Amino acid sequence: MKQIYTTLGPKRREELGMILPHEHVFVDLRTPDQPGYGEAEIAEVVALMVPQIEAIKRQGVTLLVECTTGGVGRRADIDLAVSKAADFPIVVPTGNYREPWIPAWIAEASESDLEQWMVSELTEGMEDTGVLAGWIKLSAGDDGITPLEARILRAAARASVRTNAVIGSHTIRGRVVMDQLDILQSEGCAAERFISIHTQEEKDFGLHRALVERGAWIEYDHVGRAPDQELVAMIMRALETGLGEHLLISHDLGWYDPAQPGGGIPRPYTHLVENLLPALTNAGASQDAIRQLTEINPFEAFAR
Repeated sequence: MKQIYTTLGPKRREELGMILPHEHVFVDLRTPDQPGYGEAEIAEVVALMVPQIEAIKRQGVTLLVECTTGGVGRRADIDLAVSKAADFPIVVPTGNYREPWIPAWIAEASESDLEQWMVSELTEGMEDTGVLAGWIKLSAGDDGITPLEARILRAAARASVRTNAVIGSHTIRGRVVMDQLDILQSEGCAAERFISIHTQEEKDFGLHRALVERGAWIEYDHVGRAPDQELVAMIMRALETGLGEHLLISHDLGWYDPAQPGGGIPRPYTHLVENLLPALTNAGASQDAIRQLTEINPFEAFAR
């Protein structure tokens, strides 16, 4: 039986409703060599971010996927503390971001060592938290995959084959995503275990279709950051062209930023339920289609 691995343990399909597949609780976009990188008082993060979680709980959201990975401040201990304080499951990734957000130890590690590190986090736990990583988060450069990014991707592919964990990648250009899929499939990793994060940034809709035809998930994750009218049109086009069973939607919002005084001002995760879903209904999306996008697809993407 498939489950999503969260900060509060594994969750089955019947335990969950709406899922936000791309959000952030804690992010540090400074490079890992900067003073103070990834550092914060856990109690301060809890105080700032638990109200954001409580707001989506009231909307009926049942799970949030943390997309902060290695290199941009992943703190599984902080995610766990926020999760416990809000009594709300969060899915935390293993993996690492693109250059120049790659720590020295990642850059120096072999593919085999990187693979084993990811498998360990997916099956034994992250650091000393006891929380299993729920998925693998990566990235690739806008103009193409660097050799170091390709090494991390090959290791991730092998870890995915061993664990069935999904791989998601922040990749802006569709042709680069296609190159990533080639690498994954050369390692025996099915395209069905890959999420093209930020697909909306690829303006050629034909590449959205091409990714789905290969079996990958596509993700429009700028809800609340783009005009609703623009996003409704994009989602309706995807539904009308048969991409609905491979589409994820989310905000890519949050978060506590340790580079800002007091963590900065978080941006809520509430726009999807409050504004976008009613707009989709008004545009003709069925309740079955909305349930597909907000419940079924994210579970199927992240469960293993």
